[in-house]
Amino acid sequence: MNQIKLKRIASQIVKEVSDILNNDARDKLMHSVTITGCEVTNDLSFAKVYFTTPIDKETADLEKELEEASSYIRHELANRIEIRHTPKLIFKYDKSIEYGNHIDDIIEEIHKEENV
Repeated sequence: MNQIKLKRIASQIVKEVSDILNNDARDKLMHSVTITGCEVTNDLSFAKVYFTTPIDKETADLEKELEEASSYIRHELANRIEIRHTPKLIFKYDKSIEYGNHIDDIIEEIHKEENV
């Protein structure tokens, strides 16, 4: 499939899944989840949805809860996005924000050592 179309679909999935979690989910924990990105396979059979959250909860537990809710989210997504086949959603915790914060801390520490 055309890469531009895949990126557009992935972007739309990010937007709609974020809206579903923030407005339609009953679980208050789901309201704290932020969708950071999405990768869709060429045949639209799977979509990896990346998320992060400010809540200190084990990421495996949060992934499990999102996987349990994925059938509901997929059903709502099918109603909102006009594509022939709605991909199966796979939720993955996005570690890039934590990694970025870690790098910032290291840079700050280096600058403090230089100023001493």
